[in-house]
Amino acid sequence: MAAPKRGRSASAQSKPGRSLALILIAIVALTGGMFASGHTTPRLGIDLAGGTSITLRAVPEKGQESAINKANMDTAVDIMNRRVNGLGVSEAEVQTQGTRNIIVNIPKGTNSEEARQQVGTTAKLYFRPVLATEASVGAAASPSPSASGSASSSPSSSASPKTTASSSKTGSATPTATATSQGRAASDALKADSTPSASASASASASASPSASSSSAASAAAAKLEAQYTALDCSKKSTQNTAGKGAKATDATVACGQVNGVWYKYLLGPAAVDGTDVKKASAVYNTTTAAGWQVTMDFTGKGGDKFASVTGELAKNTAPQNEFGIVLDGQVVSSPSVSSSITGGSAEISGSFTQEEAQSLANMLSYGALPLTFKEDSVTTVTAALGGEQLHAGLVAGAIGLALVVIYLLIFYRGLSVIAIPSLLVSAILTYVIMTLLGPGIGFALNLPAVCGAIVAIGITADSFIVFFERIRDEIREGRSLRPSVERAWPRARRTILVSDFVSFLAAAVLFIVTVGKVQGFAFTLGLTTVLDVVVVFLFTKPLMTILARRKFFSSGHKYSGLDPKALGAKPPLRRTRRPSAPVDPKEA
Repeated sequence: MAAPKRGRSASAQSKPGRSLALILIAIVALTGGMFASGHTTPRLGIDLAGGTSITLRAVPEKGQESAINKANMDTAVDIMNRRVNGLGVSEAEVQTQGTRNIIVNIPKGTNSEEARQQVGTTAKLYFRPVLATEASVGAAASPSPSASGSASSSPSSSASPKTTASSSKTGSATPTATATSQGRAASDALKADSTPSASASASASASASPSASSSSAASAAAAKLEAQYTALDCSKKSTQNTAGKGAKATDATVACGQVNGVWYKYLLGPAAVDGTDVKKASAVYNTTTAAGWQVTMDFTGKGGDKFASVTGELAKNTAPQNEFGIVLDGQVVSSPSVSSSITGGSAEISGSFTQEEAQSLANMLSYGALPLTFKEDSVTTVTAALGGEQLHAGLVAGAIGLALVVIYLLIFYRGLSVIAIPSLLVSAILTYVIMTLLGPGIGFALNLPAVCGAIVAIGITADSFIVFFERIRDEIREGRSLRPSVERAWPRARRTILVSDFVSFLAAAVLFIVTVGKVQGFAFTLGLTTVLDVVVVFLFTKPLMTILARRKFFSSGHKYSGLDPKALGAKPPLRRTRRPSAPVDPKEA
């Protein structure tokens, strides 16, 4: 009979208490961290905690039916996913359904309502020059958004200094103009906006009827838009989100926007910069000045040129016509003012922003430009009661599965279940605590498929114990005693367990990468529990088996120990015998 190997392995065998102490310390530390974080239960996904499911349908613009294709739908899904998850809403699912629909599932939780509002704003993002603005009819007296500070160049050592555009969200006390004066301002602005084309037509030919007709049509359109602006009342909820919807990028339009709790109406010129021209936007806190939270924008090459051109033109005007409105889904989300051309492809919007306001505006700028227009077909609320029933059913299924495994261990392995059952409990505790900590840590949410993954993991964990126990039994059948059987069985069982768990983990990793939505929850949980299975077997099951093998109940092969040599059909005990010495020749003697 071969003796156990010396050296490092022998040291580990002789001191299994170290491994047990290590895993117990880890459990205590993780449990303490769980209670210290204030989160003692796993964060639940939409199917368990409830939430909102939104169905959006792609609507083709006139003459652009071919735009609804897989590439544009995939781009829209990516932008919507970044938009809602950019608010810190983890486990929000955005996926296509068919060729025209996108399903957005937003779980109940922090910022979920804001995410729902933002995902509904699916039109394109535009930067439009402000022609006129005033507080809406019925609104309380409030500073006009056109009373913002102007842009100023901040010194920089780079070749292209960054210019800061002051936001309209300030507290300057400037009286709002009356409806009559604003109406005249709107009329003058529209005339000025249409004058170049009218003059060009007139100078081309005084008698040319097409030019006269074009000028007449432009005047009629301007008069109609002026009337719309005069009649617009943005204090009504029915018009706040609909006033500017459907307007073409090449046309002037009216829109509503909210500043410091007050709704304003805007008269806006044709779009000068498209949302796709914004490469990146982020919310930053300026510690060098009293500006506080700011929104920084980086434009593409062409976008930077267009932005420099439009801000250069706006800087020549006085308020409010030195402002540009950032328009998303027909609504003005911000209207900063400028005093000089903003060059260099970067800009900063500063004002009295809160962190949430700055982050929200940055998300709109970064993820607001969708390649398609979408219509909200349905909004379904998933109640927590339904999720509770599903969770209850999942937990019952898990309890039944665990009970069946325990019964199997008790019947077939008897005393060895004293090792297997605590190992299952340790694995369950580690899984629960880690999933609870991952909720606030990385936004992990436990959904129903994830619960299924945890149930499947019970079988994977039990399989590792069975492999180890059967290897020990094989050694006992060969006629060896228990203690050497444990040490001889471990290397063989270890290889089998590692290979089996590696295959399971690889399958979980591939499933997590190639799938989306709730299936990823199943894959993540399966991968996590597979890794924990290796940890528990190496640091708990094996050391505990080594310790119990020294106890008489197991080492003597008690009939209830599960290691009875007689019941296993063991061969006679292996004994070491000395090789007989060579016979002595009598003559030599």
